[in-house]
Amino acid sequence: MKKTIIALALIILCACQKREDAPLQAEAMPVEVTQPVVKEVMLTRKYPGYLDSDATIPIVGRVNGVIKSRNFTDGGRVKKNDLLFVIEPALYEYAAAQAEAALRTAEAELEYAKSNYERMEAAIGSNAVSQIELLQAKSRVESSTAAVENARAALNSAKTRLGYCYIKAPSDGVVGLHSHPVGAYIAGEMSPVELCRLYKDNIMYLYFNISDNSLPFAGSDSLATVTFTLAGDDETHYSANIDYIAPDVNLSTGTMQIRARLENENGSLKPGSYINVVLPYKRIDNAVLINDASIGTDQLGKFIYVVNDSNYVEYRRIIVDELVDDTLRLVTEGVAPDERYITKALLKVRNGMKVTPIME
Repeated sequence: MKKTIIALALIILCACQKREDAPLQAEAMPVEVTQPVVKEVMLTRKYPGYLDSDATIPIVGRVNGVIKSRNFTDGGRVKKNDLLFVIEPALYEYAAAQAEAALRTAEAELEYAKSNYERMEAAIGSNAVSQIELLQAKSRVESSTAAVENARAALNSAKTRLGYCYIKAPSDGVVGLHSHPVGAYIAGEMSPVELCRLYKDNIMYLYFNISDNSLPFAGSDSLATVTFTLAGDDETHYSANIDYIAPDVNLSTGTMQIRARLENENGSLKPGSYINVVLPYKRIDNAVLINDASIGTDQLGKFIYVVNDSNYVEYRRIIVDELVDDTLRLVTEGVAPDERYITKALLKVRNGMKVTPIME
């Protein structure tokens, strides 16, 4: 009896010891999960480019003389027909006055020749003048008419050269640095002398090159608009409308030139600026997007951790595409829209681990 009691005590003691030695079952770790975002997206590509003004117009002097005045500030904005320079007009005013006087003389001579011809024509019937004299009078009318035309052309030429003394802005725009100071002599009659440049910048064009197989938007009105940012400024976005696609491919680079047009009424954009162009190329109606920060990378590529219906972690390889809206990554393969994936603590979980999912 005593031996039986001792044996029973030993069995109970061993059982208690085993319970104390058995490890406690770990509680499932809480993890934050969410489901993919499904929405329509437009995929884009970025290209470097630059801006240029609608026109860069050389302002030239086409007469000889001293620059009498300059009526603008370097880098200032001017309006069409604003007076920019005055080049010594005195000699050209004198030449125009001479040409005008010569025209009046020629016109007077023509009137006299016409009157003389009309008298002779009336007297030819009475044999008061000969046929030869009548022909001579008619010839003087014709030569006087030619002289008037020549004098009128000379006057127009003199007035044109006089007009060149007053150089006006051909359009609205910004004037660059002047190259000749007031008081400098220029000889522009033989070869025009550039005095400055006018940048017609109310309309701007952006230029960029794309590879010849990146043009699926051609012919689609909905994809005729591009956006761009200035180099170094990713916050301010501008838009422009594509108005030119090069008809050929550059053989040395394998690219095509694209041009887009935009309004620049306030003059905030400057020609020659470098830009980053965002070009749309593909629309996806039901794109599957996940947080880019939730994607891991290993030797096999990109992966995420999915939590199944039994709350166990599954390692899942995925195929990704472009970044959308700065934080979401397009997934083309590996996750369904109704699945849950872990958004944080990727280093703390492993495949097959039991977790407690918390929806964000």
